[in-house]
Amino acid sequence: MQRLRSKLFDISLAVWTALFTPALAILWLCGSPEHGVRVASRLWARGVLIGLNWLVGLTYAEHGRHNIPGEPCLIVANHQSTWETLAFLILFPDVAIVAKQELLTIPVFSWFLRKSPMILIDRGSGSKAVRKMVDESRAAIAQGRSVLIFPEGTRKSVSEPIAFKRGVELLYAKLDRPVLPVALNSGHFWGPEQRFKRGGTVAVTYLAPIPPGLSGSQFTRTAEEPLEAERAQSWPQAA
Repeated sequence: MQRLRSKLFDISLAVWTALFTPALAILWLCGSPEHGVRVASRLWARGVLIGLNWLVGLTYAEHGRHNIPGEPCLIVANHQSTWETLAFLILFPDVAIVAKQELLTIPVFSWFLRKSPMILIDRGSGSKAVRKMVDESRAAIAQGRSVLIFPEGTRKSVSEPIAFKRGVELLYAKLDRPVLPVALNSGHFWGPEQRFKRGGTVAVTYLAPIPPGLSGSQFTRTAEEPLEAERAQSWPQAA
């Protein structure tokens, strides 16, 4: 039954995404205003999460919202699922997500990524990608938008320890902003090793913010350790 519910969600996701094609055309005719594009992308993401709840029985619960800084910040989150890529559009309206350029191959979704705009990085371009990430993150912060990065670089198994890729500490140093670590256990329900999506409640835990001014190694250690502690103890039962 759960496999069938997951398949029905996949079909509904394709239909829901296709319904946004007219919205894309209207926004394009209006000059692709960034605010309008972000409002449309949040509406799309909200519909996806509602579909997950209705069809799969997958919802989420937030913990530690008092830790969210009252100013634009750098958000670092562990990455276990496609779920958080969608959910952060709702959790942090107007967030600028550092994403891999390969996502531009996805129809409709790629247009919203470009026009929101998100920070799209070609991971094969080395130092050029890092400079682009820093420059566009600074621009987003100046606009009052928080920046989200998944410092592990790609989705990881729920059993794999958290380890940041190089470059995140440079972004931390250059932005000179507080960092909000966010721990997720989404991979237990919708992960790269899952054959189908499972019902349950994704835990979204906002950990204590990290102040600017630490060395690169201090920052990495201070961010990795609490995220790893959450990952190691977060083994919920699927519905």
